[in-house]
Amino acid sequence: MSDFPHSLIEFQSRFSDEAACVRCLFAARWPKGFVCPACGAGKAWPLQTKAWTWECARCGKQTSVTAGTIMHHSKLPLTRWFWAAYLMATHSNGISALQLQRQLGLGSYKSAWLLCAKLRRSMVASKRSLLAGLVEVDETEIVCRSKNDPLTGGRGRSHQGKILLVGAVEIEDGGAGPGRIRLQQVPDYSAKSLHPFLKANLAPGAAAKTDGWAGYSGAPGVRHDPHVVGRMAAHIVLPWTHRVFANLKRWALGVYHGLRRKHLQTYLDEFVFRFNRRRTRHAAFRSLLGIAAAHSPLSYKMLIQPEAKA
Repeated sequence: MSDFPHSLIEFQSRFSDEAACVRCLFAARWPKGFVCPACGAGKAWPLQTKAWTWECARCGKQTSVTAGTIMHHSKLPLTRWFWAAYLMATHSNGISALQLQRQLGLGSYKSAWLLCAKLRRSMVASKRSLLAGLVEVDETEIVCRSKNDPLTGGRGRSHQGKILLVGAVEIEDGGAGPGRIRLQQVPDYSAKSLHPFLKANLAPGAAAKTDGWAGYSGAPGVRHDPHVVGRMAAHIVLPWTHRVFANLKRWALGVYHGLRRKHLQTYLDEFVFRFNRRRTRHAAFRSLLGIAAAHSPLSYKMLIQPEAKA
């Protein structure tokens, strides 16, 4: 899709019906042609009796274009899925489930929430590359809220009513600005919590620039570059992580009026997805569609569990 639409009007015109969405989803799922999920054969023919379904010429398995994807067994038309993916991927701040319900005319908030939740689970590529070179790493806290209560939180450095996070920002050549980022919730700021984050998100040999917090010392495969803050303002030493944290907090309050613990990581993944594609917002839709097409199905029960895994 080198000529991908760059406006809402173009997008609506390009994906105005199910057939256009099916062609796009087919290309995202099978870029080199149909591949049977059962036997791996590449030859099949479309069925006339079932919409958007192909039958394998070798084993006879019938596979719809949405079967085995994040859209598996969904009763929503693909046009709604495409519009939701476009809005979540290209809007600077994303969109809440309530806003999506109103924008797409969905029948219930539950349908809108499920749609958003499934798309959020599709915002982490399974083989995404690790952060490399010089990487700023720091911790922060955001206040959390309970189900029906306003924002709460202990004063000062108290962790009461707060969610602890660690973030990493890949610094572009010459320190001109931030590249890609990672965010993760952690139970505390100990080495036991911070070292796995570094291992999972930083490439071997990367330099982790920190404020000198002892929890980072000794992380295997990473060169620790501590800069003790002392009386200096922390944002002077680690300017880009602090800017990312500030943007995250404003986004959480502005779009969702505060985040809750239960599904926090998926919201962090959503923020990371859009931030890392901030210079190619329209290409972000293609990326989201591709991951969603390769993602295993998720049931409602799986989604409502705290940070459930597929």
